[in-house]
Amino acid sequence: MSLGPKLFDRRLLYVRQQRARTLGPASFLLDHAAAELGERLSAVLRRFDVAVDLATPTDAVRRVLKASGKTGTVVAAVTDVNGIDNSFLRVASDEEALPFADASLDLVVSALALQFVNDLPGTLIQIRRTLRPDGLFMAALIGGDSLAELRAAFAEAESEVEGGLSPRVAPFADARELGALLQRAGFALPVVDSERLTVRYASARALMRDLRRMGATNVMHERRRRPLRRATLQRVEAIYADRFADADGRLRASFEIIWLSGWAPHESQQKPLKPGSAARRLADALGTREIPAGEKPER
Repeated sequence: MSLGPKLFDRRLLYVRQQRARTLGPASFLLDHAAAELGERLSAVLRRFDVAVDLATPTDAVRRVLKASGKTGTVVAAVTDVNGIDNSFLRVASDEEALPFADASLDLVVSALALQFVNDLPGTLIQIRRTLRPDGLFMAALIGGDSLAELRAAFAEAESEVEGGLSPRVAPFADARELGALLQRAGFALPVVDSERLTVRYASARALMRDLRRMGATNVMHERRRRPLRRATLQRVEAIYADRFADADGRLRASFEIIWLSGWAPHESQQKPLKPGSAARRLADALGTREIPAGEKPER
């Protein structure tokens, strides 16, 4: 486990995810991410003998992997193996302390789970080490622009009612930061992109109910321990309805999903050319005259 700063209470996260399963999970974001992962994987022209789904809260990704025809053995690496479909191998695992040997896996995927890791750089390094040469890592994380409306409503309501702010929505990473982390972890050919989804709700309270059924309510260590005051909640609802309602009265909730992919280095992969090694000048390709440094172009 990481010995660094603890942003998230991962024990509480586990309890909240267990509660979500009991309530009946709101899985639309996970289902979307699983379908998108399947589309992205279909563009990869190879087969992966051993694939691990790391910490995805439902079996949506595992079903996609199994149906893709691109994987052999599919392993569910999750904190709690109870309730996992018996058609998958199951390994009790924590995202911050992976139980897999170096260079033992061909594919590692994860959907909407790694944003709650305290030591994400360390986890990415571990994933990189578990991959065989030319193995692939692909993941979807909740991005930093998610729930901007709820964040703004809480900030204004708590300032008015309680005279100060408390952490309510996690400060997730942005795409640029995640791209740098992939490079630091040693992945080759790293790619990062994001998509934004807007979900509409009848009320702010309906959104918060969905977050509870996602197991995605506040698990930050620095959260306030006392229950949310009724007056604060009512003010949140009023601000949200006033600032973020469409013409029909329904409220917008924004979600950002950031996609990461990278390969374990292998000699067969494309590499950038060395400076000065080009066989043809750009000026020749463009049919123009090359202007030496310091010379002014003709008018």
